[in-house]
Amino acid sequence: MSTVPYRDPALPVAERVEDLLGRLTLAEKAGQLSQYFYLAGFGEPPADLDIDALPPEHQAYLRQPAMVDAAVESGGAGSVLFVTKASVANRLQRLAVEGSRHGIPLIFGFDVIHGLRTIFPVPIAQAASWDPDAVAAAQSIAAREARAVGIHWTFAPMVDIARDPRWGRIIEGPGEDPYLGAVFAAAQVRGFQGDLGPRNILAGPKHFAGYGAARGGRDYDDAEVSDSELYNVYLPPFQAAIDAGAANVMSAYMDFNGVPASGNARLLTDILRGELGFDGFVVSDANAVKSLETQHFARSATDAGARAVTAGLDMEMCIFDPAFGSLPEAVSQGLVDEATIDTAVRRVLTAKFRLGLFENPYVDEQNTDLVLDAAEHRELARAAAERTAVLLKNEQAALPLNTAGVGSIAVIGQLADSKRDTLGPWVFVHDTAETVSILDGIRTRAGDQVSVEHAPGAGIPARRYASMFDRQDPDVVNTPAGYDDDTEIDRAVALAAGADVAVVVVGERQNQIGENASTSTLDLPGRQLEQLRRITATGTPVVLLVMSGRPLDLRWAQENVPAILQVWYPGSRGGDAVAAVLFGDTSPAGRLPFTWPRHVGQVPMVYSHLRTFQPENQDKRYWDEESAPLYPFGHGLSYAAFRYDDLRADREQVVIGDTAMVSVNVTNTSGREADEVVQLYIHQRYGTSSRPVRELKGFQRITLTAGETRTVVFDLGPSELRYWSAATHGWVQDATTLDIWAGGSSTAGLSTVLTVTAAKESDD
Repeated sequence: MSTVPYRDPALPVAERVEDLLGRLTLAEKAGQLSQYFYLAGFGEPPADLDIDALPPEHQAYLRQPAMVDAAVESGGAGSVLFVTKASVANRLQRLAVEGSRHGIPLIFGFDVIHGLRTIFPVPIAQAASWDPDAVAAAQSIAAREARAVGIHWTFAPMVDIARDPRWGRIIEGPGEDPYLGAVFAAAQVRGFQGDLGPRNILAGPKHFAGYGAARGGRDYDDAEVSDSELYNVYLPPFQAAIDAGAANVMSAYMDFNGVPASGNARLLTDILRGELGFDGFVVSDANAVKSLETQHFARSATDAGARAVTAGLDMEMCIFDPAFGSLPEAVSQGLVDEATIDTAVRRVLTAKFRLGLFENPYVDEQNTDLVLDAAEHRELARAAAERTAVLLKNEQAALPLNTAGVGSIAVIGQLADSKRDTLGPWVFVHDTAETVSILDGIRTRAGDQVSVEHAPGAGIPARRYASMFDRQDPDVVNTPAGYDDDTEIDRAVALAAGADVAVVVVGERQNQIGENASTSTLDLPGRQLEQLRRITATGTPVVLLVMSGRPLDLRWAQENVPAILQVWYPGSRGGDAVAAVLFGDTSPAGRLPFTWPRHVGQVPMVYSHLRTFQPENQDKRYWDEESAPLYPFGHGLSYAAFRYDDLRADREQVVIGDTAMVSVNVTNTSGREADEVVQLYIHQRYGTSSRPVRELKGFQRITLTAGETRTVVFDLGPSELRYWSAATHGWVQDATTLDIWAGGSSTAGLSTVLTVTAAKESDD
């Protein structure tokens, strides 16, 4: 038996960490704080490629995997990301465990955002389910598949609140609302990390903090965030993730109020650790430490490394030559002391011991395919996608479709038959061969008695700039060069004219949204709107399906198309799920996690705005057009009908610090079973600060049978009623009067009043 204390699993983790930390040289400590991309994870170069004949920058990228191997074997790397094969993970792990002096295992990280092999709906769609339990279940499947290939840690969930839909990364988060965002942040941490058993992975909520507030919705741009917005809007999801046990947090790239987030001691130490109580380790986003020099914050890479670790950043994510590799030099120059580095290493080693990597560093390669091929995972993906669909409009019961009355369906749109786009962005281990497109799903569900024909129609222009991930993904679809829009639109219109119903799929390709994919317009790309107008003019009934991760300009469709269904990017079994909703096998119950503006000129637009000094003009902020959104936050229709009655609090007054129970009766007045999302909103009439006109403070997704009535109960207590006030620079709860609403969206009309008092009134 080994007498080395850190090798003894019977000892407490803290004791093992201190023993190992005391054995490391300063260079080895710096190595534990360095995380490398493994570029071979994007694909091996052709065997006959003459690397020496390539430009120097290309040579560097192709030789990077060998550089990583050398760093791992010498103890110069604590973590590697973008390894998705069990055999590669085991090979690198052996280099670390058997090749380096202390045998410290690597921790493998990866962007498991909405699935690994089984792809679930994109995160904004999962938020639209308003079903945290379903989201937790989805991320637990993602974690199980990730662990099966050797991944220990995900850079997710992304919990950035996004209030500008031009920002491409709105698709990765929970939308605009901090309450909804907090609930889903906690749910995802529970799903990914759980009790950190052998099927779980470390959760890494990101990007701390305010990344979603990028100026003008431009990705990577700086963010200016007031303390009021920081505490009331952007921090609650991080607090919820931390309270749920998140072991890691990722810092943001951008300047936050003039100081880069990855070198910002106020964010990473004072707020994250001091106020939010985070005790795990912080990793930078890709190359964010070296970018401190690019941002004219640090004078050199050595200075950047010293300033980042001093600010509270524990691990650097990079591709080449980590700035943290120069930490020994920074110590010798007096830029940072070794005790600060020890603190960071202690946090990283604690995570490795918690994962059990010292006892079980390798992954069982024989088990990988069994887990990745699990049919029950795909079935759960289908069910999850069904729960995300949002019925935006449904005039004269255009939906659901009735196969008994439909002999032919024209399915129009390039996105309808694009398996890669059905999956959405930010997935890398997907299998398009098993992906069910919308066209596939409709054909299967319609059966042999209904003719289903497809026309791709209007081309969707490619992104102006291809991303690194596009170049590495052989399944990425773009409209081919030389595509004849005029001819294809004519064919699509003719096909629709001869059908009993036209299902028109519009939206953006998956690579037109996400990181580095912000946009200056919310218009439908290409000539999709023109095509929709022409199809509608044929007189054939039209159902519009919108595949997107952000609101698009649907003003014309709202006025002229009877049924509109937001289907997002629904994942591996997305086509089956969409078909189930179209044909009424399930009633849609998704609700919007953001306000849907009429057009880009209204952006940014949120439901929880302040009342302002002229409330009578609230919807007339532009002289040339109304300011109301096209669809409000929380909006979504159903094939059933629901009635809300008897909204009441269990008391007329509640003392600050106590909790009132608010109840409402919800009745399914239709003849079919369906889900309803019951939403609770409040407005504080007066207090220390002005408060938003409405704020979400509770929701429940419930299933009601035909004619069933259920009483839904919510708590309103300090956690729901307190807020951060710039007047006091702290958290307050006021004695005030609260307006309370309950219903199916943020425009719910059923209301009551609750008085909050500073102290119990005397019986005298």
